[in-house]
Amino acid sequence: MDIAIVTGSAGLIGAEAVRLFADRGYRVVGIDNNMREYFFGREASTAWSRAELESTVSNYQHFDVDIRDRAFVNQVFAEFNSDVRVIVHTAAQPSHDWASSQPQVDFSVNANGTLNLLEACREFCPEASFIYTSTNKVYGDNPNRLPLVELETRWDLEPSHRFAEHGIDETMSVDHTTHSLFGVSKLAADALVQEYGRYFGMKTACFRGGCLTGPGHSGTRLHGFLSYLVKCALTGDEYTINGYQGKQVRDNIHSADLVGMFWHFHQNPRCGEVYNAGGSRHSHCSMQEAISLIEELTDRRMNVSYTDHHRIGDHIWYVSDTRKFQSHYPDWNYAYDLRTTVQQIVESHALRSGKLADQSRQASARQVPASIESILENIEPAGAASCDSARS
Repeated sequence: MDIAIVTGSAGLIGAEAVRLFADRGYRVVGIDNNMREYFFGREASTAWSRAELESTVSNYQHFDVDIRDRAFVNQVFAEFNSDVRVIVHTAAQPSHDWASSQPQVDFSVNANGTLNLLEACREFCPEASFIYTSTNKVYGDNPNRLPLVELETRWDLEPSHRFAEHGIDETMSVDHTTHSLFGVSKLAADALVQEYGRYFGMKTACFRGGCLTGPGHSGTRLHGFLSYLVKCALTGDEYTINGYQGKQVRDNIHSADLVGMFWHFHQNPRCGEVYNAGGSRHSHCSMQEAISLIEELTDRRMNVSYTDHHRIGDHIWYVSDTRKFQSHYPDWNYAYDLRTTVQQIVESHALRSGKLADQSRQASARQVPASIESILENIEPAGAASCDSARS
């Protein structure tokens, strides 16, 4: 049976990838040691997600492995060897803020861990697709140099700018900018993934995500923007807005839409690719707008405070241009808009806290929707990609 290895398999994107590849007939091998709890505390633990995967996905096997442990990573890859067809690498230290407190841990997880996985792929399954969940933080704060206009509830881009209609594309520079230490460690991994594609001819891709979100998120103060906002709305906990009058803008992509991108890439992989992968103009909002939407959907007034101190390297306005990916894979499109995504997050949090009846669980939309399923079923896998410029 074809094998899919998913790192960070109990996390938001990892668990979504597990379900999709299992549904497509793959035996899925998960690598996840719940470091999210170490990073952010018990409230951010993904143990519940691992238990759910193990109880509901029959062709799933879990390994409690730290991706920094090269010998253990190699042991897992050696067990499955050339049967591995795809690696979906989502394991990471994901917080802009946390990285500055323990930069060596952050870098070792994000950069060294990725190198271990690339080397294992090159040794044991070099024909596999290697899909890396990168971040828009690789661009640092360069987006803040764009000509921004302050509106009533948000910042936006001056309408005449070339990024205004569709968002920021992959030509934005990653140089001469403040990234945050998290952004630097992810950029190092991003460059490694590209290099293994270009130098060794491996089928690799970096998906530079905006805000990745969905009902499977274990949101916490330092990571998980929409999920943590919803959690605060339901519990009454205080939410603090950091700077920019709460008008900073983020694009938000549902986990199923992102994993749909992964699937399309795997069906016709390329070498050393880079794709911006966010909600684009289709699904984006400012902090103020997100709070208003969540208050509407929960029928609760949020407990919000404000500080003028914005985070170092934080984006004022970021919207992804996904047209490069769509030009390569025109059958992919969004299945979720912002309102639907937030509604699912509200229902998921309420479910987990016992506030919804059992029938709501069956209505949970963490699965890939029928519209995406119908697209996926019509994709004919392409032959192996070749990279004429690759060096052996």
